[in-house]
Amino acid sequence: MGEEKFFLGRQPILDRSQNIVAFELLFRSAEKAYADFTNQTHASASVILNALTDFGIDNVVGRHKGFFNVNTDMLMSDTLELLPKDHVVIELLENLEINEQVITRCHELKEKGFTLAADDHTYSPEYEPLYKIIDIIKVDILERPLDQLPAMLGQLGRWRFTFLAEKVETREQYDACAAMGFELFQGYYFSRPVVLKQNRIDAGRTTLLKLLNQLQLEAELADIENSFRESPYLIYGLLRLVNSVAFGVREKVRSVRHAIMVLGRQQLKRWVVLALYAGQDAPAMGSPLLELASVRGRLMEVMVRQMTLYTKDRDSGDRAFITGVLSLVDVLFSTALEEVISTLNLTEDIRTALLYREGFLGTLLQIAELMEKADFNAAEELLSQIQLSTGQLAEAQLETIAWSKGLAEYAPR
Repeated sequence: MGEEKFFLGRQPILDRSQNIVAFELLFRSAEKAYADFTNQTHASASVILNALTDFGIDNVVGRHKGFFNVNTDMLMSDTLELLPKDHVVIELLENLEINEQVITRCHELKEKGFTLAADDHTYSPEYEPLYKIIDIIKVDILERPLDQLPAMLGQLGRWRFTFLAEKVETREQYDACAAMGFELFQGYYFSRPVVLKQNRIDAGRTTLLKLLNQLQLEAELADIENSFRESPYLIYGLLRLVNSVAFGVREKVRSVRHAIMVLGRQQLKRWVVLALYAGQDAPAMGSPLLELASVRGRLMEVMVRQMTLYTKDRDSGDRAFITGVLSLVDVLFSTALEEVISTLNLTEDIRTALLYREGFLGTLLQIAELMEKADFNAAEELLSQIQLSTGQLAEAQLETIAWSKGLAEYAPR
C-alpha cells in the first residue's frame, strides 16, 4: 500500500443499555482530500481495504461491528467481499439507484452472510424487493419533526427491521426515540451533560477523586494504599486493569502496594482517571464515555511524543493524557466542569485547556475532538499551530486505536 496514511473517524453506535455495539467508520487519506465517505465520488472498496490494512479491522472495531457506507461502485466491487462479514455492516447510501443489478448484488451479499443496512431511509416502493433482506434501517432524526417519526416507522412495520436513530444529540431526543421503538442510537448525546448542578457523587468516585488528589500532591504510599482499602471494588478493578496488556506490566500484580510500586505513580494516576468513568468502580470498555475519554487522552499523549519541541518536558505527555481523559468529567458527574475541576489539584495549563480549550493542551484537545467527529479538514487547520504533520497525526491515530483495543480486551464484561 506504500506510504499512504489514513485518518479514521469512528462514530459510536449504542444500544438501549447505552453500551457501544458498533462504530460507523469514516476514512480519509492524510495526504489527499479524498477517501472520505462523505465524498462518494472518490470512495472505493480498495480505499476501505487499504485503510483497514493500515489500522487492522480487529483494532478498529474490537468485538463490535463496523458500518461502512457504500455507493453503487463499491457495492458492485468484488473487493467488498474481502471484508470480514462477521465484523462489518454494509450501509447502502440513500442515493443508491435501485435496479435489478443492485437487487441481485444485495441478495448475493446477504447469502454470503453480510449484514445490510439502509442509510437515511424512509419507506420507498422501489426498495420492497430489498426489505426482506435488509437488517437495519437508519433514520436521520434531524430531517423531520420527531412527532412524524412514528407514522414513518409504521409504514415499515410489515418487515422485521432493527431501527437505528442517527444524529441523536440530546438526552431528550434519545428518550423520544427509545419510546418509539428504536433499538440502536448514533450520535454524541451521551457526551452532553444532562444537569448542570452539583449532584451527589457516589462513594466509589469520591474515593477516586481523593486518590487523584493524593497522587497529584505526591502523598505517602501508605496513605494511597489506605484509600484503596475503602473500596474492595477499586482493588479488584485496579488489579484487573494493571494486569492488562495496555499498561505493559510484565509481572503479575497481586496486591495494592505491589501495584503501586510496579506501576509507578504516573501510571496509577492514569488508571484512577479512567476508573472514574467506568461505573461500578471497575473500568468497563462498554462504557461510551470511558471509550471516548481514554482514546481522546491517549491520542493527545501520542501527539505530544511526536513533537521534538516537547520531548524535553518529561511530564508533557502525561499532562496531555490527563487533560483528554478529564475533558468529559462534567458529563460523568452531570455537573458544571468548573465545579469538578475546583475539587482537583490540576496544573494551570490543564485547567486552561479544560475550561477554555486554550493553550498548547487546548489545541491538542480540539484536534482530538474534531477527529472524533471525522471533521478532518478542521483538525488539519489546527496542526500547523503545534507544528505537527498530517502523517504524524495519522500515525498517532494508529497507535491510539491499537492501545484502546488492548485496554478493552482485558476490561470486565
